[in-house]
Amino acid sequence: MPLVTTGLIISERGATAAFNVIQIEHAEAIVMGAESAGRPVVLQISENAAKYHGSLAPIALAARRIAEDSTVDVALHLDHAESEDLVDEAVDLGFTSVMFDAAKLAYADNLERTAAVAARAQARGVWVEAELGEIGGKDGAHAQGVRTNVPDAVDFVARTGVDGLAVAVGSSHAMTMRSASLDFEVIAELRSAVAVPLVLHGSSGVSDAGIQQAVQRGIRKVNVSTHLNGVFTEAIRKSLAASPELVDPRKYLGPGRDAVAKEVARLAALIGDA
Repeated sequence: MPLVTTGLIISERGATAAFNVIQIEHAEAIVMGAESAGRPVVLQISENAAKYHGSLAPIALAARRIAEDSTVDVALHLDHAESEDLVDEAVDLGFTSVMFDAAKLAYADNLERTAAVAARAQARGVWVEAELGEIGGKDGAHAQGVRTNVPDAVDFVARTGVDGLAVAVGSSHAMTMRSASLDFEVIAELRSAVAVPLVLHGSSGVSDAGIQQAVQRGIRKVNVSTHLNGVFTEAIRKSLAASPELVDPRKYLGPGRDAVAKEVARLAALIGDA
């Protein structure tokens, strides 16, 4: 099937799961899980994943082919790109959605650069996500309890023209425990005031019930990465522990892929039904 945009999935389904690809097994598992659940999905490749592979094209082209062979709608999304050149490359490679992350910059610079990137990408039919203020996590950039300011969010969206906004509502990147406490009142306030879909980053640290309530309060794109990596790694560890003689990576990566597919199916249904 042809790739679709994240915006189309949201408009048709109300909310969607977005899962990060690091290796080709991730892309295969995510699409397998989405097909099993009968739900559309967003395949995400981050700037960090592109750096891991040496460049964006190899993993992107593989993920795109897997997505195009899917029986459900799939969007191919560039996640957390701080490089404008990488955004432009992703658009050239056929990505249907991008996130340009200038959140580390001063507000005025974030506005200017994000607006320019959004205009270029949207001119080619690409859905654009941005972030106002850093969500926190990996670099400890956010103090605990920081929340996206509603008036600032309204102003940012109006002046940049982005299609989706990642907001700080209590989640944090790279959490390995699902213990984050979301501020559902802030989500509801943002949803009422902001004219574009809201995105929850750091959803790996949020419980099932928390994710469902976040969607019910107004989140429309739920990003999950670290949690799937944990599922993948746990299955591989079990395979190697049970058969220490294994040397063929297919024998242990395969179970990891299958475990991720099962969890993707579960989460895609959980988010879509919320």
